[in-house]
Amino acid sequence: MMQNGNEKFNTSFPSRSTRRDRSFPRVVLAVFVGIAVLSSYPLYRYASADVIRASAAGALLSLANVLAGYAAIEYSINKSYTTFLKLVLGGMGARLFVMLGALLILIEVFHFPASALVVSLLGFYTIFLVLEIFFIQRKLTSRNQE
Repeated sequence: MMQNGNEKFNTSFPSRSTRRDRSFPRVVLAVFVGIAVLSSYPLYRYASADVIRASAAGALLSLANVLAGYAAIEYSINKSYTTFLKLVLGGMGARLFVMLGALLILIEVFHFPASALVVSLLGFYTIFLVLEIFFIQRKLTSRNQE
């Protein structure tokens, strides 16, 4: 590339939106651990082993869901807006169906207590969804500023 008669080497580093943003998984894991620590005593003190197992399964299912969402966002962030929306929103629908299937299997096949499983899953899902929306907003804002 020529610029003012001098040759300029393209040694630039990838922009912020093209690099993997590892802060999101760290935040998600910190929130996950924080909630697990805060809820461990009440669960241990007042819940049965089956309820603890169901709560943990719901939390882990929601954690897997949000990390799959993170992967979809990172993969599609530098694609066109149409492709980005198809992958992120379509992926969200696919992830919901997978979670529904896993939820049904855990309840019907493994006989997990449904109420503890659903409350844990929806609680973590809500928190993680808010974090995911903020992450998408930050990624799109940094992409548009470049």
